[in-house]
Amino acid sequence: MPEILYNSFRGHGLPGAEIFPSQNAEAVAKLLAQCPVHAKTPLVSSRELAEIAGIEQLWLKDERARMGLGSFKALGAAYSIAYDAAASRPEDWSKALNGTTYATASAGNHGLSVAAGARVFGAKAVIYLAHTVPEAFAERLRALGADVVRAGEDYEASMDAARVDANCNDWNLLSDSTWPGATGPGSRIMEGYLQMAAEAATQIPNEPSHILLQAGVGGLAASVAAHARAVWGDAPVILVVEPAAAPALIESIRLGKLVDTSGPVSSMGRLDCKTPSLVALNGLARDADVFVTISEEEAENGLCEARRTGFDSTTSGVAGIAALLAGVEGVGADAKVLCFLSEGPENG
Repeated sequence: MPEILYNSFRGHGLPGAEIFPSQNAEAVAKLLAQCPVHAKTPLVSSRELAEIAGIEQLWLKDERARMGLGSFKALGAAYSIAYDAAASRPEDWSKALNGTTYATASAGNHGLSVAAGARVFGAKAVIYLAHTVPEAFAERLRALGADVVRAGEDYEASMDAARVDANCNDWNLLSDSTWPGATGPGSRIMEGYLQMAAEAATQIPNEPSHILLQAGVGGLAASVAAHARAVWGDAPVILVVEPAAAPALIESIRLGKLVDTSGPVSSMGRLDCKTPSLVALNGLARDADVFVTISEEEAENGLCEARRTGFDSTTSGVAGIAALLAGVEGVGADAKVLCFLSEGPENG
């Protein structure tokens, strides 16, 4: 059974919080409309998974084909880079960012989004990978024109290397997280995720009673939660799901401040983040009702059931579904639940 923490900061947020996620989905849609590969992703109903979970209805926002990159992350860094390109009012968009370099660390799809966005607008991408990231992923990045640098044994170490080299070379560091003194780029990336939330809100036939959102540093969860509150107010119960091995958000909420956490390596690699994004934490402390952690076994079971019912993904991509199937207190038989299938399978 997942661990549950009810959010005592709901509605007002953490003491002293000043920077929150954007709710301006219209600005995102306007810019993305100029992108030739942009298209809505589907919202599908899964009667079979709903029956397994013992609820009335389950909708899945399926991000597995987003912009040809296989993940919701395509909306993040690529949007942020497009925003930079638009600021220069280019005549030729393909050369708008010539001479600009973006650096980041990645454990997966964020790096693909940076590489793809940089290539579209004439910039260069340098992606830092921990030595544990499979070489097949490095090859996908190189195929998009990115330079790949191996650094460190985990994501945190590769991010440190990216930060140092960006400072030394006057590159743009494009992290999908935020921290004190560095909130701009990560906030812009989170703004891009509003497109996914806005699509879901227009596609869903009825207001959901519950929304389950998987979280690593928290960008996806915070953006969707912010938009859900703007559209539906206080009605939906919003639950944030993390690996028990990486309880960055739940522990920060428990202690009422941003904290670093530790734990073993999780199979939910995209969610295996030990420190939350500052802006995401601020937003979720205000907007989320419940924080949940799931075990490795619960995540694997969720993936097996998702695959069996035709929704192949990864343990990270189905973490919200996995928590639902594991049984979350307060989600009853009459629940109408919205989840996000955030990425395709590793070999997709």
